[in-house]
Amino acid sequence: MENTLHEKVSQDILLKAYNHMMLAKAMADVYEENRNICKYVHSTSRGHEAIQLATAYQLKKEDWVSPYYRDESILLGIGFEPYQLMLQLLAKADDPFSGGRSYYSHPSSRNEKMPKIIHQSSATGMQTIPTTGVAQGIKYIQEFNLQHFENNPVVICSLGDNSVTEGEVSEALQFAALHQLPIIFLVQDNEWGISVTKDEARTCDAYDFVAGFTGLGRMRVDGTDFAESFEAMKKAVDFVRTERKPLVVCAKTVLIGHHTSGVRREFYRDEEDLTKHRAKDPGEILRKQLLDGGIDEELLKQITKKARLEVEEAFERAKNAEDPKPETVTNHIFAPTPITEESGTREPAGGEKIVMVDAAIHAIQELMWKHPEALLYGQDVGERIGGVFRETVTLGKKFGNKRVFNTAIQEAYIIGSTAGMSAVGLKPIVEVQFADYIYPGINQLITEISKSNYLSNGKYPVSNIIRVPIGAYGGGGPYHSGSVESILANIKGIKIAYPSNAADFKGLLKAAYYDPNPVIMLEHKGLYWSKVPGTEDAKTVEPAEDYILPFGKGKVIIEADQEETEKGRTLLVVTYGMGVYWAKEAARNFDGRVEVIDLRTLIPLDEELVFERVKAHGKCMVLTEEQLNNSFAEAFAHRISKNCFKYLDAPVETMGSLDLPAVPINLVLEKEMLPNAEKLTKKIEEMLKY
Repeated sequence: MENTLHEKVSQDILLKAYNHMMLAKAMADVYEENRNICKYVHSTSRGHEAIQLATAYQLKKEDWVSPYYRDESILLGIGFEPYQLMLQLLAKADDPFSGGRSYYSHPSSRNEKMPKIIHQSSATGMQTIPTTGVAQGIKYIQEFNLQHFENNPVVICSLGDNSVTEGEVSEALQFAALHQLPIIFLVQDNEWGISVTKDEARTCDAYDFVAGFTGLGRMRVDGTDFAESFEAMKKAVDFVRTERKPLVVCAKTVLIGHHTSGVRREFYRDEEDLTKHRAKDPGEILRKQLLDGGIDEELLKQITKKARLEVEEAFERAKNAEDPKPETVTNHIFAPTPITEESGTREPAGGEKIVMVDAAIHAIQELMWKHPEALLYGQDVGERIGGVFRETVTLGKKFGNKRVFNTAIQEAYIIGSTAGMSAVGLKPIVEVQFADYIYPGINQLITEISKSNYLSNGKYPVSNIIRVPIGAYGGGGPYHSGSVESILANIKGIKIAYPSNAADFKGLLKAAYYDPNPVIMLEHKGLYWSKVPGTEDAKTVEPAEDYILPFGKGKVIIEADQEETEKGRTLLVVTYGMGVYWAKEAARNFDGRVEVIDLRTLIPLDEELVFERVKAHGKCMVLTEEQLNNSFAEAFAHRISKNCFKYLDAPVETMGSLDLPAVPINLVLEKEMLPNAEKLTKKIEEMLKY
């Protein structure tokens, strides 16, 4: 897409831009003059003001924008006041974005009169995937007429040129181009990536880099010249608003300020480089253009003076604003869920038993019939095969390829896009094909999804379901058999279910759908079809459509004999997933002396039930399929010991797989690595001797 300038920018807009540039300059100067007060790391937009304001002025209330940490001028341009930005600068309680939790220029907003802004992290380039998810969601909403917009929404994703080298940026570009999404990737190129120069970091700029993405328009602009930038961004936004196609705008900018207050320009830049950049100061360029156009110099001096006074006054107010109260530190870890009690019919009269895989298919089908905002995507989940475990079979045919569809091999995009989809009011159900392949998506899960509700001060909980087939059986080998729950359980701000039977699976999946928080469903492959000997009980009568099982509710699935318990001759096994079946088989050898709890969810965890039963029995084992060292099981065993210490007759034990780097493919070696009922029986015998 060629950029040809042909429209004259009005004098009012030029003066508005000059005022905003003087505000941005005054803010940077005041922050620098008050370094002892501005103690939190921050960055400013000095050198980038022109392209940022030119972008902001095009946006309407229906639009979405994801500024990055240097984009304070975008925020000024869409209507935020310096005082509001300074509340975040100084981490004050009334910071409108994060309530004092996040860095300067890390916005999130649902202001109905402005473009909306989702949460994004400081990790460079990572915002591209959630923001592309916003555009994906808007396209879905418009295709299904789920919402009426006065103007076609446009999505802007802003980033620096050096961040384009991130692999996840390419995943976003690929998806946007393939699906023709209404998004503009605004790439601001100041030739620096902290102390890394463009020559050290990349073979070409973003304009040349994106040439290979068929269907992705591109244009270049001098981002230091406001008039040129305004014309370019008007053309770009009008194009996307009308044509509903993606576009990359590469804006050449300069870096006048520091990278951040923590990495100052004198640390890594020589005077020659600074002089070169200062010569292209957008404010000076615009000032000269205004004077050449006949604007009185005294007017410009008054604008500059007024901007400085406004910024000084705002800074004084922000400095004296209240800090957050300490007790608010735990607010917004999770958004409140409406699902707190088990409800509906778990075992309908005359119901037929189904396998776990069908429980999931039926639950999703019932939800999708009822909720047009629900959609399902991932690798190979579409109509052609319906998942490699047939775990989505029939859904593609029933709901069509706009609601159930395949993606490329892009675990980061599959997971991260749900943040944007959720923000626009959709409920994405996505799948990672094997637990072993979740790692490319961990970055999005941690940096963007898990922190979104907390760092947006409750504005943007991410409501999604991430399905993850997990576990070992039958020679699946080292890259299709792994257990990853300990890694996931270390991520604060997500919920984790690990059902062991069809009824629990269906009930938990329904609860996950109505939960406004991110949920990972760990689904043991060996239980999907009850193919593993001894797992016949994973088949259950199918619950009714109204059945919902809340998270955080464990269940005693085998009770110990009360008389044996009173004699101190019993033991509690706490487990989940495949461990349930090892424990049930082993318990048969002990005639009422073993009680078994199925946790059902790992986050939240039913500690109350476990502690109560440990106190009754005095002996406890936590059983897992995972390797033991530094595992979820070991951590939980410690919490049990701490909370039940005076009731224990023996140390809390753990049992799991051998501490090997991977599950070997050979069946003999696999069996040697994994727990089983026989190994568990021996361990229980030892513990009952205490």
